Amino acid sequence: MRIWGKVLGFLFGFMLSKNIIGALLGAWIGHRFDKGIGLDFSSLGGAKSETDRQAAFFYSTFSVMGYIAKANGQVTQHEIAFATAYMDKLGLRGELRQQAQEAFRDGKTTGFPLAERLAKLKSAVANRQDLLLLFLEIQIQVAFADGNLDKDEREALHQIANGLGYSAKELDKLLEMIIAGANFHQHGQAGGNNSFAQSGQQLANAYKVLGVTEQDSASDIKKAYRKLMSQHHPDKLVAKGLPPEMMEMAKQKAQDIQAAYELISAQNK
Repeated sequence: MRIWGKVLGFLFGFMLSKNIIGALLGAWIGHRFDKGIGLDFSSLGGAKSETDRQAAFFYSTFSVMGYIAKANGQVTQHEIAFATAYMDKLGLRGELRQQAQEAFRDGKTTGFPLAERLAKLKSAVANRQDLLLLFLEIQIQVAFADGNLDKDEREALHQIANGLGYSAKELDKLLEMIIAGANFHQHGQAGGNNSFAQSGQQLANAYKVLGVTEQDSASDIKKAYRKLMSQHHPDKLVAKGLPPEMMEMAKQKAQDIQAAYELISAQNK
């Protein structure tokens, strides 16, 4: 029975839309692959079909997740809980959950060939920067599972970023933007009122979401905003090869960028 497309479509759909509707949409898209395309999960480096690429992404995600969790020498309960919750969100049961757990355990083993795994992932997804960026963002979430980022975890993230073609400077800026973006989105949804939305902290998050500072000119801030909107425009990304199941991520990112810019603009009037 060919179900990997549905499973991995569900993975992307739920992870990127954060709701069951997006997950079901992703599963439906994946079903289209299952109907006519098989999947060789054993070969990560020679992916030829879209489902092969998704399988490589899936296995690499959980194995490198295990590597991150063991970075400081001991896997904490926070990291185990994160991995377990992640599997729960994907609805992984039976053999599929076992494969995810085995990949996670593989990443925790001494001598895990991180560089080799990352090279195979890049080859499998044909160096698609959108997928590689998503992969890196997931690993950042694992590293921050306990709310902290220690020296070993930061070093592991730098190794992963380097293996994917990102510089240390790019990773550091990405870390700041992701953390600020998560806080901006979370508090913006939870608050739903102007008192918090226009607080100093939320405004500071907004600047970081755009990768700018309060000292930057209105012109530079607008330029940064337009560049980010162009990079994350859903239609443009799909035209470049973004899998349809990742559309929700692009939409949410674009909405957060728009909201951040509007907050900054309102404060600077």
